[in-house]
Amino acid sequence: MAWLTTVQPDGQPVSVPVWFLMRENGTILLYTQPKKEKLRNIADNPKVSLVLDVTDIGRNIVRIEGLARHDPDQLAADQEPAYLATYLELIGAIFGTPERFTELFSALFSAALVITPTRLRT
Repeated sequence: MAWLTTVQPDGQPVSVPVWFLMRENGTILLYTQPKKEKLRNIADNPKVSLVLDVTDIGRNIVRIEGLARHDPDQLAADQEPAYLATYLELIGAIFGTPERFTELFSALFSAALVITPTRLRT
């Protein structure tokens, strides 16, 4: 789990929790609901921050700054093997089965976002 921060047109930052995947090509993949505010914010201002607490107790915070874009050509979450592998335990706990994940998550969180990091802060 990470926190994604986008910026509203009036300059107000908005942070939301997200599931994400660090990819081999250096980009970060996440999924959102198609009509969520973060998509509108990114369309107006692609600068984002993604913040991780690596230790879960606040001793090792990592902040990634980058540029985000909506990628309609990206595979759906249930078709992305690395994404599924990353969240397999949570998928089981929340959705019960991978099939139920596909049915619910992929329908709701169908908009893929790709973040290209520009700066890493630790």
